[in-house]
Amino acid sequence: MMTVRLIAHTPEPEKVVAAAAKLCYSDSHIADLLDGLDEEKTARFLEMLSDLGHASPIEHASFTFGIEGVSRSLLAQITRHRIASFSVQSQRYVRLDDFRYVVPPAIEAVPEAKAAFLASMEQDAQNYLDLAHKLEEGHAARLMAEGVPEKEARRKAEKMANEDARFVLPNACETKMVVTMNARSLHNFFRLRCCERAQWEIRALADEMLRLVYPVAPHLFGAAGPGCLSGPCPEGKMCCGHPEAVRDKYRALREGAGA
Repeated sequence: MMTVRLIAHTPEPEKVVAAAAKLCYSDSHIADLLDGLDEEKTARFLEMLSDLGHASPIEHASFTFGIEGVSRSLLAQITRHRIASFSVQSQRYVRLDDFRYVVPPAIEAVPEAKAAFLASMEQDAQNYLDLAHKLEEGHAARLMAEGVPEKEARRKAEKMANEDARFVLPNACETKMVVTMNARSLHNFFRLRCCERAQWEIRALADEMLRLVYPVAPHLFGAAGPGCLSGPCPEGKMCCGHPEAVRDKYRALREGAGA
């Protein structure tokens, strides 16, 4: 099951962004940059940035998420967003004795497909552990033959075995990560991954991340979401065909977030 937490963010992120904008458009000094930035003036600065399409000041606000219960397939997608920082559970240093995996909804909905999928996952888990143990014994025997003490040899052998045994793990295998993005990168992430054409798992992740940041910075993320929220669908002929329903969805998401 996917779990997402907003574990840290820039203190007063909207005020920080407004201060950066104020510096860009006035002769303010650094010492008094925050002076007079009450909620109303902060909101006006953010609205001005949005109207002008001036996005660089919002890079000064960053947000850090803890994410678990997602697949390696999702990991391959989210790391394509280059302006972000990722720390991911290592399959090299962590042996997956407790093998967990993500079941796609389309497979879950078809009993025969689900049964085949679960059987495949069980076999993959067994193959992984069998391979890891065989590799570990082989590495340990070689290291001890080279004069390495048994305790040290087995510790090294386990890590060496994990490094190659992980090659049999499927994309469905669960992982966990800590991800940090600035607000500009988040806007781009939401624009692409909240879209109905995005893959279902990363779309669910994007929706949850937006639900978490919106109450913290409602002016900053007031227009965040798929590209069709602020105009025609950017997907052209590949449009999902129901942009109004998508807009209703994100209107409800913001109302439910309770900013």
